[in-house]
Amino acid sequence: MHRVDIIDAGDPRLADYRDLTDVALRRRLEPAGGLYIAESSKVIARALRAGHRPRSVLTQEKWLDDLGPLLAAHPDVPIYVVEARVAEQLTGFAVHRGAMAAMHRPVMPSPSDLLQHASVVVVLEDIVDHTNVGAIFRACAGLGADAVLVSPRCADPLYRRSVRVSMGTVFQVPWTRLPDWGETRRVLHDAGFVLAALALSDDAVPLEEFSPPSRVALMLGAEGDGLTPQALAVADTVVTIPMAGGVDSLNVAAASAVALWALRHPRSGA
Repeated sequence: MHRVDIIDAGDPRLADYRDLTDVALRRRLEPAGGLYIAESSKVIARALRAGHRPRSVLTQEKWLDDLGPLLAAHPDVPIYVVEARVAEQLTGFAVHRGAMAAMHRPVMPSPSDLLQHASVVVVLEDIVDHTNVGAIFRACAGLGADAVLVSPRCADPLYRRSVRVSMGTVFQVPWTRLPDWGETRRVLHDAGFVLAALALSDDAVPLEEFSPPSRVALMLGAEGDGLTPQALAVADTVVTIPMAGGVDSLNVAAASAVALWALRHPRSGA
């Protein structure tokens, strides 16, 4: 174990962890060097099991022993040990989840490679809330989606809050970025997928009446605005979740869970 004790929050070796408030994360582009932050020992363990490579780890003395088994295969990775006061000064919040790790981003697969062995995939268009993205990934992992495709303007699934809300499932559900909608439609159709947009529309098929094809791409749009006209234009069908009580729709993460469960458990005779 490569332990490094640091007493100054301004130490340049800690630059990867500096000022990681949610506001800063939302405004920041991908960190220099292609990094993301994994928070908590459980999330770090899932990232390591997925083959992701750590650059460094930040922790406190009381949690140091828990990291030994996790990092046994990475003995040269520095483990920066700081006091709680220094960790809070550094990150901008109270670090109480055991550890944080600066991880190298893996190379993303091409959409066509990702679709090769998939049957149910989720397409996220311009969902900018990291909490929703993380919750959708958790639903995808728990309800059996094979992959997630995200638009260029969609929030980063590997941002700290997305990873934390997903409980690390962003590491087990394959995902990649999409090209423009025209190219996306071609790639999905070439792979045999039907594009089903989850949206409000007068001609939408109620979810319980939708007969899912053997390969389906469930399209989800941003909270409030929903899918853009460009996305709806490439969809093969529009599906809606019937609502009651004067409510027109669910939160996008909740809607993804309902729709995925229905796709995985189609009604008999549907």
